[in-house]
Amino acid sequence: MMAALKAEETSQMQLVEREEIDEDEDLFEMIDKLVAQGINAGDVKKLQDAGIHTCNGLMMHTKKNLTGIKGLSEAKVDKICEAAEKIVRKSVVKITTGCQALDDLLGGGIETSAITEAFGEFRCGKTQLAHTLCVTTQLPTNMKGGNGKVAYIDTEGTFRPDRIVPIAERFGMDPGAVLDNIIYARAYTYEHQYNLLLGLAAKMSEEPFRILIVDSIIALFRVDFTGRGELADRQQKLAQMLSRLIKIAEEFNVAVYMTNQVIADPGGGMFISDPKKPAGGHVLAHAATIRLLFRKGKGDTRVCKVYDAPNLAEAEASFQITQGGIADAKD
Repeated sequence: MMAALKAEETSQMQLVEREEIDEDEDLFEMIDKLVAQGINAGDVKKLQDAGIHTCNGLMMHTKKNLTGIKGLSEAKVDKICEAAEKIVRKSVVKITTGCQALDDLLGGGIETSAITEAFGEFRCGKTQLAHTLCVTTQLPTNMKGGNGKVAYIDTEGTFRPDRIVPIAERFGMDPGAVLDNIIYARAYTYEHQYNLLLGLAAKMSEEPFRILIVDSIIALFRVDFTGRGELADRQQKLAQMLSRLIKIAEEFNVAVYMTNQVIADPGGGMFISDPKKPAGGHVLAHAATIRLLFRKGKGDTRVCKVYDAPNLAEAEASFQITQGGIADAKD
């Protein structure tokens, strides 16, 4: 069943629904859960009246901002923030990549409330992982899934619904139901891409999403901004887009998986054969929580290396691209 969602006049999304997603698996933590943590129900009501409905949303407000709410003292705000942090920390989910070696490398899988960036050359498995995550995100949590829906913003025309079918079958899922739970949108300009994100946020507050895939984050910026003279403007607009992604990840407890392109690194030194670095510069480097470098390995294998992550060792893991998506490499 397809419907259309407008993010603004220009943006359209194909929207597909499925009712079976467990209602009791909260996607983000509602503010009334603070009561169980010993916060006065009257104070929770004050937060709701101020337009704050989730613990994740609450944590985006400064304490100064919160003490501006009538009836909330500094001591109360400290206690509320502490309780909200406890609730949110507990709710992070790790979504399996479909490959045990890759999951182990990532400390369990792709993490919600975080931005995971995969960069590398063409045909290294970045988009294949995106397609696999479209399925594994919908697995129940006891199968290392996210038990939620998928949003996919495609800037390069790489999404293939027929690719989802064999991956769903590998995991014993109904391909039709899996496709019904993927909201897909093709973005044509960087502004269109940004508008789609605004529309998605409204959707995510109503439905249980677990992942937002952007494939790729940088492509439209490289098309819409050309030449050195536009670089500062491009980086500013890219920063706005990334800040919107961070907000979505944290407020709705979704994983953001974005792919990125590589560019030649003239500063890479003469001793590195074919030096490459991720596009997007410092702006992108600071926004991504976890940065993964994908490259081709021996034969059919691909290698994923932790390039930068606060809580992961700089190790690497091999995987294979199979008919059923990303899987462990055969020895």
